Amino acid sequence: MKSKKKKFHRRQHGGVQAETRRHPTHSCHRAPSPPPLRCRPRRCSPHLRHQPPEPSSDADSISQMLLHHHNPFHAMESSLQLHGVALSPPLLHQTLLRLHHSSKIAVTLFNYAKSLPDPPLTFASYNLLIDIFSKVRQFDAVWQLIVEMDQNNLHPTTTTFFILIRRLVAAGLTRQAVRAFDDIGSFVERGPGNKDYYYLLDTLCKYGYVKVAVEIFNKRKACGEFDPDAKIYTILIYGWCKIGRIDMAERFLNDMIERGVEPHLVTYNVSLNGICRRARLHPGVRFERTLRAADKVFDEMCDRGIEPDVTSYSIVLHVYSRAHKPQLLLDKMKMMKERGISLSMATYTSVVKCLCSCGKINDAEELLEDMVRIGVSPCAATYNCFFKESIGEGKMLTNALKLYRKMNEDNVCVLTMQTYNILIAMFVKLDKMGIVREIWEDMERNGVDI
Repeated sequence: MKSKKKKFHRRQHGGVQAETRRHPTHSCHRAPSPPPLRCRPRRCSPHLRHQPPEPSSDADSISQMLLHHHNPFHAMESSLQLHGVALSPPLLHQTLLRLHHSSKIAVTLFNYAKSLPDPPLTFASYNLLIDIFSKVRQFDAVWQLIVEMDQNNLHPTTTTFFILIRRLVAAGLTRQAVRAFDDIGSFVERGPGNKDYYYLLDTLCKYGYVKVAVEIFNKRKACGEFDPDAKIYTILIYGWCKIGRIDMAERFLNDMIERGVEPHLVTYNVSLNGICRRARLHPGVRFERTLRAADKVFDEMCDRGIEPDVTSYSIVLHVYSRAHKPQLLLDKMKMMKERGISLSMATYTSVVKCLCSCGKINDAEELLEDMVRIGVSPCAATYNCFFKESIGEGKMLTNALKLYRKMNEDNVCVLTMQTYNILIAMFVKLDKMGIVREIWEDMERNGVDI
């Protein structure tokens, strides 16, 4: 481990600096470090996304006090000591979560915590502050924190670097993200493996940098740094689909098959999604072309013994919905039921939306009843499809009101503010103020913030 760290020399990782074409030699300039803090080691969660704040009246009080009364010209300890605040590791973490969008105050609180005789610092609090700094592109400060973690016996993990890498890629600093990835081995016992490459390539692809991902894939594969398996190929296929390069996605699919890497269900669903989701469906010839391409994927899946799942069929159902082909929708749904494939609530909602927009309200109502009968609870978005199509229609308006009242009586789902807005706008337009008052009172009774 020590030999690795001797090789690590810090680069300039500032977010505002232009990226160079050459990878500069690592150079590390470490400022004189304070005495090691007596931190409490804690295992770092493998999940990158921070959990939402947990209920904590103390964290609420501290964050509100700092947000409303923090004075940048006075030391933070004066405010905290006056209120008798004693920071514990969980309290510090929960308070930082509430200050996630106020980076200056969060940093000041963190520095105050470091100054305490028994600093309540953990992996989680460091990782959270690294994310806060990265969000405002203070990447030099992030590297200082990473070095500080290492000095204080809270050795950074791959999770720490993944937070930084994601923010660098989001800022468009892809080369710096790759350098940060290469520096993982200087702090973590083991070097990057397949799982780490999954994250790097997936992050690049999600932000539209599939060409950078492919460049890394080709270079590192040739060096034998990872095994190109089905998951890595699937990530790259997704990246090409995301930027609309279906031809390149097909090329990579063929390449993986030629190299003996067997595609799995997710690979084909990603390819199918890329073909269907962004396809233009009008005029009809484009719709037919999209369906032929989708059928080709289904045929290839069957040839390889891969059974399409609900996701596979839902992608095609969405194409029918966008093209306003209600009969094809119903036929495909019937076929799915015959094969024992259960539709998800999101798929049902897409079908209901198509049926309503095409004027097939009776079919949509039957489908809604079918959902309830088989135990799929409709969500507010499902009902919104009915309400949107009821505007201005006499009989449909009456049915919409009946449906709304039935929803309230049966307590089928929690209505959203969007649902209430649709209904109120509908009845205000028709000058049905009595019904508007009824809906308004329901909102108050259900605790909706008005």
